[in-house]
Amino acid sequence: MANNIKVVKFGGSSLADAGQFAKVLEIIRADESRRYVVPSAPGKRFAGDRKVTDLLYGCYDLASDGESIDKEFEEIANRYRDIINGLGLNLSLEDEFERIKQAFIHHAGRDYAASRGEYLCGLILAAALGYDFVDPATVIFFGDNGVFDGERTNVVLRCLMADHERAVVPGFYGSMPNDTIKTFSRGGSDITGAIVARAVNADVYENWTDVSGFLMADPRIVENPKRIDRITYRELRELSYMGATVLHEDSVLPVRIAGIPINIRNTNDPSAPGTMIVADDSHDCDKIITGIAGKRGFSVITIEKDLMNSELGFGRRVLEVLEKQGISFEHLPSGIDTMSVIIASSTLEGRREKIIDEICAICRPDNISIESGIALIAVVGHGMVSTKGTAARVFGAISKADINIRMIDQGSCELNIIIGVNENDFEGTIRAIYNEFV
Repeated sequence: MANNIKVVKFGGSSLADAGQFAKVLEIIRADESRRYVVPSAPGKRFAGDRKVTDLLYGCYDLASDGESIDKEFEEIANRYRDIINGLGLNLSLEDEFERIKQAFIHHAGRDYAASRGEYLCGLILAAALGYDFVDPATVIFFGDNGVFDGERTNVVLRCLMADHERAVVPGFYGSMPNDTIKTFSRGGSDITGAIVARAVNADVYENWTDVSGFLMADPRIVENPKRIDRITYRELRELSYMGATVLHEDSVLPVRIAGIPINIRNTNDPSAPGTMIVADDSHDCDKIITGIAGKRGFSVITIEKDLMNSELGFGRRVLEVLEKQGISFEHLPSGIDTMSVIIASSTLEGRREKIIDEICAICRPDNISIESGIALIAVVGHGMVSTKGTAARVFGAISKADINIRMIDQGSCELNIIIGVNENDFEGTIRAIYNEFV
């Protein structure tokens, strides 16, 4: 395919009403290389408003219960009519509305219902831009088990897109082998954008939202944190896992495979460069840490036993107990005669005593305890590998803030340091670390 191709995805806040649509159209038209567009469904127009996807779910649930959906469906249709009228388009979606309404009444499925938000948005964008419309149901595939089939999708979509110089591909959904609609998890339009970017071998995947990129820390905790100009896929994965939310984390894989950079941009501030997500950023050696993120709600299982290190299979037996309970672990900070397992507190509900009893039965520890109320904080940055004293600065900053560290975990790749503290020290720890490095 020709070079200089950009795939642009727009989130729900960017498409909430005709005014936001107009901004999107201006952004796309400002750059000839923005050839493939992936829209979400319209989001909230104001505080207290409802997203179209939520309206669709609610409307379909009424239909499933055999109740009238006339009022609720009319509210949804009016959202799109207002956008069409506000843009002055010569476009009617009345036939589509009637077709969708009848499908609801005949129980076409909740995934079908939710997907119509993006579908209708795509029809409007395609008409306004003069771009081709490609229905994801014909090119994005899931297997019988409901798992996305990336390779089949890439082959079919790549072949099809070669015939479309410019196209709109709605986000969030594809199809099952029986031709029913299947959606990704909420926020899945990010994934569609990455899938399309890979298929067309894009130079850049632009993800347009309502923020000007990633921030080094949560602005609800740190006042006016700096924007991250560049971040690697691996750093992004670490920060996203620990709660930093701008991009659906599953959307990284398709473009990472193809080595395509992602540019997070702000629809309401299109001149801002945003954050560039790249495969490697080794040239930026002045940056020690990239970002700080964390989550509350963890518990630590602490198991003590003399000569634990010489007892073959001890750790495996502990983890088998958790596996049988369907519990995955977060971290394993351990000593010679001590093993700690960090898990989400929510997974312990109703099972705390059973887990203790099973570990005691299979491992016969000298002591075992479970303590909740732990928060985990990740300090992430590839610059930590080559900078001496980074860990000392992190721990020193926390100490100066008079905060007690409950756990430390650092992988051999030295991309991040995980610190566990009491939940009531969560925000103070993040501020202390940020102020030390920024």
